[in-house]
Amino acid sequence: MKKIIFTMLIALLVAAVPTTIEAKKKKTTRKTVQEQKYDYLSALERKIVGKHMLSLQWISWKYFGSVTIKKEANGTLSCKGEQLARNCRDAEQGNIDNGDYVKLDGIIDIADEKNLVFTGVIRTKVYHINNGQEVVREGTFNFEAKDNRKFWRMYPVSNPVDECADYIDIYFKR
Repeated sequence: MKKIIFTMLIALLVAAVPTTIEAKKKKTTRKTVQEQKYDYLSALERKIVGKHMLSLQWISWKYFGSVTIKKEANGTLSCKGEQLARNCRDAEQGNIDNGDYVKLDGIIDIADEKNLVFTGVIRTKVYHINNGQEVVREGTFNFEAKDNRKFWRMYPVSNPVDECADYIDIYFKR
């Protein structure tokens, strides 16, 4: 009787081992797939592809927007994002929502890790610039990370319709 019970226990254990091995393989495979998510990217592309914080100094350096850079099937790097103004309290005007924003939509070419070339449309709306009307820039713009900065800043910074500087920044991934 003891031999029968012992034999049955051994048989159950042997039957369970392949299931355990298969489960381990599945976990390993899942982890490997996640790790390989960006394997088709170059080392430089891995630093740039993904979600980044975005800011225009007129809106906020406290509440950031975001921009997503992703590699499309045709190999181009698309870039799309926005920063929207939040409701704020002005001492004289009370609560205001001025509808300010910066929006980017285009493609990125990587010159090197400190220089990105953006081609597309950049829209800004700031209540005290251009009489609060939208400013649209279309074309090619350089985003450069100078010195030890942890962001790429758009150049030229000059606003094309008003005498001011727009600091449009895309921050490195964390």
